[in-house]
Amino acid sequence: MAGRSLKVVILAAGQGTRMKSDLPKVLHPVAGRPILGYVVDAARALGPERTSVVVGYQADRVLAYLAEGFPGLAFASALQVPQKGTGHALLVAREAIGGEEADLLLLYGDTPLVKSETLTALLDHHRSSKAAATILAAVVADPSGYGRIIRDEATGTISHIVEDRDATPAQRAVREVNCGIYCFRVPDIFPLLDQLTADNRQEEFYLVDIVSLILRQGGLVTTLTAVDPEEVEGVNSRVQLARAEARKRGDILTELMRSGVTVVDPASTFVDWGVEVGRDTILEPGAILRGRTKIGAGCVIGPWSHLDGAIIADDCRVWASVVEDSAIRPGASVGPFSRIRPGTTLEAGVQVGNFAEVKNSTIGARTKIHHHSYIGDADVGPDVNIGAGTVVVNYDGLKKHRTHIGQGAFIGCNSNLIAPIKIGDGAYTAAGTTVTADVPPGHLAVGRARQSNLDGWVERRRSGTVSAEAAQAAKGTDQGRTGKREHSGGEG
Repeated sequence: MAGRSLKVVILAAGQGTRMKSDLPKVLHPVAGRPILGYVVDAARALGPERTSVVVGYQADRVLAYLAEGFPGLAFASALQVPQKGTGHALLVAREAIGGEEADLLLLYGDTPLVKSETLTALLDHHRSSKAAATILAAVVADPSGYGRIIRDEATGTISHIVEDRDATPAQRAVREVNCGIYCFRVPDIFPLLDQLTADNRQEEFYLVDIVSLILRQGGLVTTLTAVDPEEVEGVNSRVQLARAEARKRGDILTELMRSGVTVVDPASTFVDWGVEVGRDTILEPGAILRGRTKIGAGCVIGPWSHLDGAIIADDCRVWASVVEDSAIRPGASVGPFSRIRPGTTLEAGVQVGNFAEVKNSTIGARTKIHHHSYIGDADVGPDVNIGAGTVVVNYDGLKKHRTHIGQGAFIGCNSNLIAPIKIGDGAYTAAGTTVTADVPPGHLAVGRARQSNLDGWVERRRSGTVSAEAAQAAKGTDQGRTGKREHSGGEG
């Protein structure tokens, strides 16, 4: 039996009405990945000859995810419309499964926590026992919603399985449940499928009825009890989705900590499936790492930072900031309270300080953007100083334009750089300047109005205010000081 090939069928046709969602149940994300993806991974680890997926609700959307999420992996698919139960699902998959002799592993697409080790143990037990069917069972504290495994009191062997909705009060008290994961034999299973009836309250074709048919014909049905019942819990509601999310997130953080990452507070740290973090990096409380984020070694992320699709090199710091689809080179720092928007590269040693925003720009090595600045669609050279309040004016209402700032340039506070524009190497802009033309290398650009001071304006226009009183008091003090100096000078 060990030499028999393996075929896998994943049932993923249902909408999941208890989710109260237009999204197919199997596509709801857990730790940033659709539920179905975890099930496919668990099945792939067993090396099946063929994997078939039964689809129904929004079938095109489910198949599109499989094609995108598992490029190069061929799936046979079967369409179940309408959905008339699990037995009907396997029946419509007959052609996709094929009639070649094999062991058949049946999985549900809504069990994101199932592990390949458990499935391997189930398959090994099925083969070693030479059973016609093997059921993955579990003993749970609350069996509500599960089919109960009913055993013969004298022999302890399986008598039948009864669905929760069809069970008697005594049967509902049974805590040994059917997890819905089976091993069968192909093609032996197919004639049994033809014998299924919909004689139940739901008028559906139950796969569990095959157990009774096998037993009636004298076949062997065995069980393997899952060590961890939570592992095989299906996601049928938002409550169960949240439980699966918490469990998967905990598993991810545990693996990171085992690999040499410090997670200061796992309860407040959220890391998606597929995120990579290097050793000796510290994830502070409130860190959220999503998408294709990759973080190098020796970094500090957080507290309260959100990284999505960020590529962070070694020895970087991101503090209370957002980084989206951008790259940060070694030794650079961001934050607190800054945003690095998509398409940005911060080269080695760049410092982006508080309340700064950088979008679709390349910032050269060791450049400083310390506070209250917006740099958009810009190519900034190394060793540039961006003064506080600098704004790259990149949008004219119709098009975005680029700005080029050369090596070693000094951009004074509150400069407005009206793109498209070039600031040459080593050039300066004076504080408060609106730059509308290119600045040659080594030049100082000054573009601001001449200051005028209007004497007595506050007393005339703001009479009775605190400012007017302060101004009058200051003038009286100045006049007194002037009089003393004159009197002193007269004596001399």
